[in-house]
Order: sequence, then C-alpha cells, then structure tokens
Amino acid sequence: MNTPFELYEKVENFVRNAFGTRFGMDHFKRTVYWIKKLDPDADEALRIAAIAHDIERAFSPLGPDQGKREKEMGFHHIEYLRHHQEEGAKIIGSFLDKNGADKQLIDRVKMLISRHEEGGNRDQNLLKDADSISFFENNISFFLEHKIHQAGKENVRKKFEWMYQRITSDKAKKIVKPFYEKAMNDIRNR
Repeated sequence: MNTPFELYEKVENFVRNAFGTRFGMDHFKRTVYWIKKLDPDADEALRIAAIAHDIERAFSPLGPDQGKREKEMGFHHIEYLRHHQEEGAKIIGSFLDKNGADKQLIDRVKMLISRHEEGGNRDQNLLKDADSISFFENNISFFLEHKIHQAGKENVRKKFEWMYQRITSDKAKKIVKPFYEKAMNDIRNR
C-alpha cells in the first residue's frame, strides 16, 4: 500500500518521464503550489490532479497538424478540450490503478482532470483556477516565442484572454491579473 506521499511522487515521476525533455515541470509543479495556496486543506486527489492535469499532451502526437489545428480552431475548441480532459483522466486513472491506488482516490482524480479546462464543481474550478495562474506564470513566453508563428497572434491573444476569463474565484483572478495584463501588453507589442 502506498502512502499519500509515495503515490504523489510516483505520479510526479510518471509525468516527468512521460514528457521527457519536451516540456518542463514548472507549470505542473506550480499548479500544485497554487492549489495549496488557494486551498491549504487540498487533499491528495487535488494535488495528484494538479501535477498530472495535462498528461494527455505527453501521449498525443504533436506533429505538423498541431499547428494547423491551432491556427484553424484556436486553443480552446470545445471538442479538443473535452478529448484532452477525458483522455488525461483515463491515462492517470490507469496509472493510479496499476500503482495500487484505491478506487475512491482514482475516481476523484479522474473526475477532477475530466473537467480541469471547463470547471464544474468547487474542486474542478479550483484546479482550473490553479492551472490558469500557473499558465500565466510559466507558459506565456513559450506562447509568445513559439505559438504565434504556428497559430497566429490573434489565436494566442484569444488563448490568453480565455485563460483569464475562465477563472472562477476572485482570489485567483486577483493573483493572476498582473500576469494577464503583462501578457496582453506583450502580445500587443509583437
């Protein structure tokens, strides 16, 4: 039987190994950090969901069609987001099951990841908000340096706007507002 710390460590290592050198861990670790800041009593499932919320992207082919899809549909097309959430929930659910997690924890983590882009209940919204704060804190330069060329400046601007507007809590909006304003200023100046 895994202790909560051991299980979390296994999940973090799984995420790190799945992404390899393609993507750093800063966004994921800071999502966990913001979960704890927004809710100091966050349970193990929330912390695991925070570190693993984007796991689907490690297993999706990111070939030449990725830039085309982003340019044509943008970054927050509902069909893509639902696929991203549902597949991520399946991937982490399977990993947790293989690593001896109990069914209740697995179901809770899957429920959280399955709506981390759209939100829903209190904890899904909490994960969504922490994800948005970490996005603005860690991913803006990547979008400005790489995604503008692939998806276009307007789609990147819309992504920034959407990531800010989807935040549910006033506390999270207050935290992210300076990051958001800087990101919008930076994209205007590109």
